[in-house]
Amino acid sequence: MAEKKIKEGVHDSKHLAALEARIEGLNEQLEEAKAASGEAEKKVKEAEEKADAAKADYLRLMAEFDTFRRRTAEEKLALVSSASADTIKGLLPILDDCEIALDALEKSSDSAAAKEGTEMIFTKLTSYLKGKGLERIEAKGQEFDTELHEAVTTFPAPSEELKGKVIDVVQTGYTLGGKVLRYAKVVVGA
Repeated sequence: MAEKKIKEGVHDSKHLAALEARIEGLNEQLEEAKAASGEAEKKVKEAEEKADAAKADYLRLMAEFDTFRRRTAEEKLALVSSASADTIKGLLPILDDCEIALDALEKSSDSAAAKEGTEMIFTKLTSYLKGKGLERIEAKGQEFDTELHEAVTTFPAPSEELKGKVIDVVQTGYTLGGKVLRYAKVVVGA
């Protein structure tokens, strides 16, 4: 019986050692699983951070593209507007010449047909330019305004009410779409 107990004890101690070894192995596996889980969580966190950074970069790029598209559209509009302003500005000397010709024809009574033809050309040209947004700056008799007029010279005012007002217009001024294209060159009463 003692032998049996010894055998059972040996068997139990072998069994106990095997169980302890198995528990130790399971503990090691648990530690490895915890370490692997920690690594996986770390990788998931890094992936989430990378995804958030990529999303932020994407949103920033979309906003920059939107700004670029809007700015480009505005620049195109400004370019078209500037091109038409340059075209009309180039026609202004023609308007000036027409006005001079009309004045000369009015003072001369030689040819009513020439006067009528010049008036017709002038009228067509001014109506075309008005259609494009060109407006004449009315200056004679108006208060001198630095926003619209450029004083060429001052002249003693013939009367008190003409002081600070435009006495004569040397060159007609024009606005295009409400913006001054050419200032009216005027003589101001002093």
